[in-house]
Order: sequence, then C-alpha cells, then structure tokens
Amino acid sequence: MELIDGKKISMEVKQEIAAEVELIVKAGGKTPHLAAMIVGHDGASETYVAAKVKACQMVGFKSSEFRFEEDITEEELLAEIKKVNDDNDIDGLIVQLPLPKHISESKVIETIRPEKDVDGFHPMNVGKMVSSLPTYLPATPAGIVELMKRYKIQTSGKNCVVIGRSNIVGTPMSVLMSRKAEYGDCTVTLCHSRTKNIAEITRQADIVIVALGMKEFLTGDMVKEGAVVIDVGIHRVKSDKTKSGWKLLGDVKFDEVAPKASFITPVPGGVGPMTIVSLLQNTLLAAKKEIYK
Repeated sequence: MELIDGKKISMEVKQEIAAEVELIVKAGGKTPHLAAMIVGHDGASETYVAAKVKACQMVGFKSSEFRFEEDITEEELLAEIKKVNDDNDIDGLIVQLPLPKHISESKVIETIRPEKDVDGFHPMNVGKMVSSLPTYLPATPAGIVELMKRYKIQTSGKNCVVIGRSNIVGTPMSVLMSRKAEYGDCTVTLCHSRTKNIAEITRQADIVIVALGMKEFLTGDMVKEGAVVIDVGIHRVKSDKTKSGWKLLGDVKFDEVAPKASFITPVPGGVGPMTIVSLLQNTLLAAKKEIYK
C-alpha cells in the first residue's frame, strides 16, 4: 500500500507555478490576480478562503477578498460580481459556496464570466469539459487527476467507480475519468444514494473515488485487493485523543480499506491540498489568456 501524499505534490506544483510566474513578471508580463467572494461567516469557508490567500502569496499571485454579510440581497451580490467581471486586473473569481438560502447558486455561477470562472462551474466551461475542449476544469476532480499523473497510476481500460454525483466533484470526476486522455480512458460507473447493491459494484472496481459526504461509508469489505482508493470526504468529529478535541475523517474507513489498497489518499493531506493548487493552475491559465483568447 502506498499513501498518496497530496501535501507533497501540491507543494511541488506550487513551486512550478511560482517559477513560471517569476519568468512572466520578469519578462514584463502581468501578475496573475485571483479574487474571492465570501458571504457570511461560515467557519469552513473562512478557513478555505484564508488558505487560498496564503497559496496566492506563495506563488506570487495578487489576491483580493470581497466580504459581505449574510443579509446581502441576491441583486446586490450579482452587481458586485459584475464589477469584478469588468475589472481587467482580476483574472479569476471564485464565490465561496455554500451561499445563504435566499441567493441562487446557479444565478451566481452563471453571472461570473466564463473566462474568469476559475472554479470551472459555469455551464460554458462544463460543456467544454464534456466536449474535451480546453477549459478550466473543476478544482477537486482536476486535483485528483493530477495526483494520479504524479503517482503514475494507470487508468486506461480500468474499471472506475465514482460514488457521489454532485456537480462539484462526482459528476465532473466521472466525465474526466471516461475522457479519451492519458489519465482517463476508464470504464466508469457513477453510484449515488439511490444505487442498489453498491458493495457489489465497488468490489469490481480497480479505482474507487468516494465523494458521497458520508463519514466512513466505504468499508474494507467493499473493495478488492489492489484497488486505488481516492477519498474526497472530510468530516470533523469529536475526539478525546487529540489536543484540539477534534479529528478529521473521510468517506473511507481508512484502517479497514488501506491494507487492501495499492494506493490510497489520507484525510487530511490527500485530495484537499490539491483543490487549491488546481484553482491556482486555472488562474494562471486565465492570466495567460490560454483558454479564452
């Protein structure tokens, strides 16, 4: 069993991005600029945005934060997004999800200009991904593909089971794994909360990607010997064995599954660090005008 070290790989990619940014700036080019909008004071969102700002500093990007109270109206938020759309200095914009219930996530996503949608959520970018055209890929699925690439995990012709069908991870992940590409070409089964006999399906899988949002859902009896297991879940649970009084668990019952796996991502330190790196890669593409000329 080999542990897939997302922290190590994310650091390698950040160093590569930083070196490229340095060359661009030295040649008189533009410093990439990522903006983040956050509505309200959700703890997880605050942590994530802070990590993005820190990552931008590390690779030499400019970063801006726009913070709004929870009672901002949908109309006001959309107006703020349009301002950023019109700001030529800002290359990429992310609006941190989830949003308050009175604001439509789909309206927000569709208001961000496709060329600034470095989360890869805009319908135009999703359509380009499905059509295998150059685009900004959704950050978490792209990060998972990058991990497979860096660990030289063979995917062509393999059976891949994706558990979870969200628009952010599960559905785009199934598309990327089935695409005609060096780290794709899988036969993909997409399972979800309504799938019957999931264990029978996962036991046939060479690669299992779990993004269901259910703590320790995938157990040892659900995977075959030698499977590659990617855990996207993250759950904070109380623990009397840590200083903080909390520990993080994934969607995979790690102690049971790890001994059977050929490769496995830990939680924390697996997929998580790669999500931010993918966002940086998309922002660099936006700054270089490589997708939208």
